[in-house]
Amino acid sequence: MANKEPNRIVQHLRDLASRMSSGSKGAGLGIKLLVGAGAMAYGLKEAMYTVEGGQRAIVFNRIGGIQADTVLAEGLHFRMPWFQYPIIYDIRARPRKISSLTGSKDLQMVNIALRVLSRPVAANLPVLYQQLGKDYDERVLPSIVNEVLKSVVAKFNASQLITQRAQVSLLIRRELFERAKDFNIILDDVAITELSFSKEYTAAVEAKQVAQQEAQRAQFFVEKAKQDQKQKIIQAEGEAQAAKMLGEAVTKNPGYLKLRRIRAAQNIAKTVAASQNKIYLNADSLVLNLQDDSFNKSGLESLIRFIEL
Repeated sequence: MANKEPNRIVQHLRDLASRMSSGSKGAGLGIKLLVGAGAMAYGLKEAMYTVEGGQRAIVFNRIGGIQADTVLAEGLHFRMPWFQYPIIYDIRARPRKISSLTGSKDLQMVNIALRVLSRPVAANLPVLYQQLGKDYDERVLPSIVNEVLKSVVAKFNASQLITQRAQVSLLIRRELFERAKDFNIILDDVAITELSFSKEYTAAVEAKQVAQQEAQRAQFFVEKAKQDQKQKIIQAEGEAQAAKMLGEAVTKNPGYLKLRRIRAAQNIAKTVAASQNKIYLNADSLVLNLQDDSFNKSGLESLIRFIEL
């Protein structure tokens, strides 16, 4: 917009000069006006510059150098041509990926990569330019990132870098923020994007995991065998105890054995009664010895009553 206005003035003056130079007397005056107008338009064009959105400008003076107290915001600004010229910085956050090969506490090589969002401190742009220039990120970020990564990773074992990744990331972020402040740089975000180990260490970790799984499986089978053995022992002890109690009951009371015979005969008779087939069983088939003197009449009568029911 600032460049179009001087061009219009120049074109207007050219038209005026051409009309004035139509006569011999106005030829010299027209040329002078044309040259003067061109010089004025060029000077006006060189005196104006625009700072775009997301940018800031500092001014370098050929006599006094960088104006340390001047940081120009967005918009149209003026300068003295040749004596002053602007240096424009982009103050928006820019991503950058930085990788580093370093060693862990247990001497394992670790390849770690960070994504860093950085931007300059707008108020300190004159100092930043004097110390680092416009390519400040190229000069500073790789060195301080490698320094911090080597310092933090050396505090953890290789396995801890995986299991305690959040803590590792927090320490890296905290130390990087402090280091970047020394160079007038703001870090908006720091994130670990890659964390890998050597092939030998990776293979060793996988082999260790397989061995642990096999050991856990073997331990499971051992525990299962122990439980099965305990169950059999308990079952055998229970059966032995039951047999002992049964023997004592028979010895102390012969009628207990008669009762067991009657109960068995009742179960057999109940099963036979529910069947549609006709089956004839003698007393021996019903686990009853009717010829035994010890089997009295009352037991047989109770069996007959149960069958009739």
